[in-house]
Amino acid sequence: MNHAGEQGTLYVISAPSGAGKTSLVAEMLRQDARLGVSISHTTRPMREGEQDGVNYHFVDRGEFEAMIARGDFLEHADVFGNYYGTSQVWVRETLAKGQDVILEIDWQGAEQVRRLIPECVGIFIVPPSEQILRERLVGRGTDAPEVIERRLAEAEEECRHAIEFDYLVVNDDFEQALSELLCIVRTQRLSMANQRVRHEGLLAELSGRR
Repeated sequence: MNHAGEQGTLYVISAPSGAGKTSLVAEMLRQDARLGVSISHTTRPMREGEQDGVNYHFVDRGEFEAMIARGDFLEHADVFGNYYGTSQVWVRETLAKGQDVILEIDWQGAEQVRRLIPECVGIFIVPPSEQILRERLVGRGTDAPEVIERRLAEAEEECRHAIEFDYLVVNDDFEQALSELLCIVRTQRLSMANQRVRHEGLLAELSGRR
């Protein structure tokens, strides 16, 4: 239940490819109805099985660049010739309704978001070792060896920025990592800043200010 004036929390979750972020976030959303995920805008072509407004908001390059010019994005990036971006309006409106929002973005996007919403909560997810990360990437069976090596190099760069985040979760055991992520969310909701809004009347009564 959301209370009048209650502001949602923005969770910025980053991880190197193969750390298990996507599966963990999907399960967080399944288990916690107050969590929502931002759907990015992109200029890349829609793939088979994808739906506009579900997987991404698919727009052409001209429209995306117009949105950049208007300052519509919290963060955006050009990745291998395709733009990806997070709608600032949607995120702020959703937070204002008391809904928590998860952004799954890389460290560079997280840096952009922190400049605009410094109160966001940053979570970085890592695998338990480089060897296990390699095994997970190979085990997918979807990438060529040179792609795997590129992803490992990118993972090194990502992990150099882990200390810029508020929390670190090691995804060694999926259920344990999930439990830790949900604990972070629950802890944030119990912070004094949030609880004061929810229980203003109770605090006034107990402190004799009524």
